[in-house]
Amino acid sequence: MAFTFTDKVDSCCGLHCTGCEFKETRGCKGCHETEGDPFYGECSIALCCLSKGLTHCGECEEIPCKLLMKWSCDPEQGDTPWGARINQCIRWARAAGK
Repeated sequence: MAFTFTDKVDSCCGLHCTGCEFKETRGCKGCHETEGDPFYGECSIALCCLSKGLTHCGECEEIPCKLLMKWSCDPEQGDTPWGARINQCIRWARAAGK
């Protein structure tokens, strides 16, 4: 997936939900609004963040953890460029002074 960085925090993993086609085609409300249960079922990354009281992975001391690395760097479903979601979360954390 092509990636554009943004200042708006709209997911736990760094993926941009705002404007995502699945909001319309699948009725997805995103991980924050669904408490970690978007259109495809439970999201392990969102559930991890929410269980720790975090808004996104960039707030976690373990970034990048194995789970986020697997999600972001998957050869078929991962990011373009590689690891972009991780970098997005780090940017969000820095912007918030963390």
